Amino acid sequence: MAIVGLKMVTLGLVDIKTQQLITDASKGLSSTGIVQVDSTMLGSKTANITGLEGSITKISGNNVTQDVVVGPSAPSVALDFNNLDFVIKQKILGNISDGKGGYRYGGSKPHVAVMVESQTLDRANSIYFGFANGIISAPSQNVATDTATAETREDDNMTYSALAAGVWDNEPYKIYYTGDEGFDEAAMMKEVFGGYVANTGSTGTTTTTTTGK
Repeated sequence: MAIVGLKMVTLGLVDIKTQQLITDASKGLSSTGIVQVDSTMLGSKTANITGLEGSITKISGNNVTQDVVVGPSAPSVALDFNNLDFVIKQKILGNISDGKGGYRYGGSKPHVAVMVESQTLDRANSIYFGFANGIISAPSQNVATDTATAETREDDNMTYSALAAGVWDNEPYKIYYTGDEGFDEAAMMKEVFGGYVANTGSTGTTTTTTTGK
C-alpha cells in the first residue's frame, strides 16, 4: 500500500525503567504526557524511517543458498521539524535548565515515544508508525547569515533511534492501519505512549483519526 504525506508527529517522554508515559507537566512534555507537533510549531517536514527490517545473511550449502538469517530491526527516524518549541526540544534531548535561561546536557538521554502518521492515497485512512521507546539526538546545528534578499532558516533536525519496547515483546515498532476492522485508537495510544489515557476535556494534546487533508 502506498502512503502519502506526513500528517502528524506526536511525542512523549516515558520512564526509562517502566516505559510508562510521564504525565507530570514539569517533568514530561505536557499534563497529558504527549505533544503533537501541530501548526502552532509549523508542523513537521519529514520523518524518514530506516531500519525497519534487519540485515539478511545468506546461508550457503552444497554450492547454493540454502537459508537466510534475518537480523533484528533497528529503526531510525530522521526528523525535520519546522519550528519545534524550544523547551520541548531541550527536554527530548536531555538538556536541563539552570533556571537562568541556560540549558546543558543532563548526563543521560531521556526515553521518548514517537508516533508518525501518514495517510492512504485516497486520504480516507491513516497509517501510524509507532515507536514506544527510543532516544533523540541532534549532533549538529547549522547557522548561516541572512542575505539581502531572504532570511536563512534552519529547521530542527534530529534523529530518533528506536529501542526495544516491552509492550511488543521487545520489538522496536508497530504499524497501525485505521482501515482495519479491529482498529482501536485508544489501544494504539496506550501501547505507543505507555499507558496513555485520553483526557476528554483537553484539546490539542490527543491524536484523533481524521479523513481528508
